[in-house]
Amino acid sequence: MREQLALLPEYLTAHLQLTLIALLAGFLISLPTGVWVSRRPRAEQLILGAAGVIQTIPSLALLAVMVPLLALVGGWTESALGAQLSSIGFLPAILALSVYSLLPMLRNTVTGIAGVDATLIEAARAVGMTPRQRLARVELPLAAPVIVAGIRTATVWVVGTATLSTPVGATSLGNYIFSGLQTRNFNAVLVGCVAAAALALLLDGLIRLLERGVAARRAKLIAGSVVILAALYLFAGVTLLAGRGGSDSRPEVRIGAKTFTEQYILSELLALQIERRTGLASRAISSLGSTVAFDALRAGEIDLYVDYSGTIWATLMGRETEGESRGEVLRQVERFVAGQHGLAVLGTLGFENAYALAMRSDRAAALGLETITDLARVSGELEIGGDYEFFGRAEWRALERVYGLRFRAQRSMDSSLMYEALVAGDVDAISAFSTDGRIAAYELSLLDDDRRVIPPYDAIILVRAGLLEERPEVAAAVRELSGRIDQQTMQRLNLAVDRDKETPAAVAARFLERLR
Repeated sequence: MREQLALLPEYLTAHLQLTLIALLAGFLISLPTGVWVSRRPRAEQLILGAAGVIQTIPSLALLAVMVPLLALVGGWTESALGAQLSSIGFLPAILALSVYSLLPMLRNTVTGIAGVDATLIEAARAVGMTPRQRLARVELPLAAPVIVAGIRTATVWVVGTATLSTPVGATSLGNYIFSGLQTRNFNAVLVGCVAAAALALLLDGLIRLLERGVAARRAKLIAGSVVILAALYLFAGVTLLAGRGGSDSRPEVRIGAKTFTEQYILSELLALQIERRTGLASRAISSLGSTVAFDALRAGEIDLYVDYSGTIWATLMGRETEGESRGEVLRQVERFVAGQHGLAVLGTLGFENAYALAMRSDRAAALGLETITDLARVSGELEIGGDYEFFGRAEWRALERVYGLRFRAQRSMDSSLMYEALVAGDVDAISAFSTDGRIAAYELSLLDDDRRVIPPYDAIILVRAGLLEERPEVAAAVRELSGRIDQQTMQRLNLAVDRDKETPAAVAARFLERLR
């Protein structure tokens, strides 16, 4: 717990920055747009409808789509203006959160102005007020309680949604939750959830005071809440500028990591290896979405990360998953990333982490199942669980087609929870990862892919090509790890985190010491 609390100032400050800046941007868009719409009834349905449609988009999808969008726009701004936009981290998170905050503030602005007594507007017109004066002196003051209520709703939404900024590379309290769920560190999850709830209650309470002050026209309440909010904005602004100003003070190697235990360990391993061999600072950018990590590498937002040959082969290259040898997949993946994306494969770590269908050993034995062909015969009576992306991947479609798998039900869930669901008997099979330490810990059996449908999944070190020229010493340091981690070793490293509750950094450090 002490280790988690030590991270709290950084994560909470970053979360506050995201929340306050997104709310301010959303308010600056919503207020004038709401005023404009209130004067044009025909536009009201269109504008509010568009805001409502945006609100129906899953927040994680909205955040994720900002990454390739900013990478595309960043390429244009770099060629036209000489400035490239950051496609991961703070910017995509702010844009998505700002858009997500619009609906309640926009709708309440329109509703508040529409609710102003028409006789008061006529009285203002009768005494000679111009439309601008009527807006500033009559309509907005009377609509203010409703508008502030919209801000209050948006605030709670944004605080909660900001925890989902982690997969696009933005630091937030979501770092606790994503890493904690994957590594089964419930202290981290608890700290993240409690801190997010406390921040939401604090901001909601401040805006509630502002709402009461505006409604009752109590100057002290208004002034007090405004002063505290202004202080929070000042703190967020100063810390944000200080962080931006000091981020490039010395060379730094940025290492990406996806959202599961193995990736956290490997990113720490690469960081330690680079620091020890080169003296350069390194920083792990963790819990990135799979395609987000690849896009970030292409855009130069990260310098390297560990990916898997089968992921690139099936997801990015769109190839058939069955029929190719391990060596041929590797060769074609190397040509693909170099020729089409300007990336390089520094080497393979020495193990595969492939998808595999797993069952409890006692359950598989009772049903007489050893292969996926065996499973197919009884799949109609069983339920299967998979991680978020498995049932949309080419591998799953190939498994269904080749083996004729037809399960009674398919359940998508967080990858850290599907093992628990299998052990508890809530599902009969899962899409496991072959190097997961929980396979041995939970006495699970991997069913043999007897028709070789699932492609090879060699762990490969992907780097942006420019790194090889800019910092050849980094490439040399990383190449020292090629072939040094076998399947059993990776399983033990994963198990040390998932079962024994060690930190990924500690596990990585101990492994490096043994290599020396």
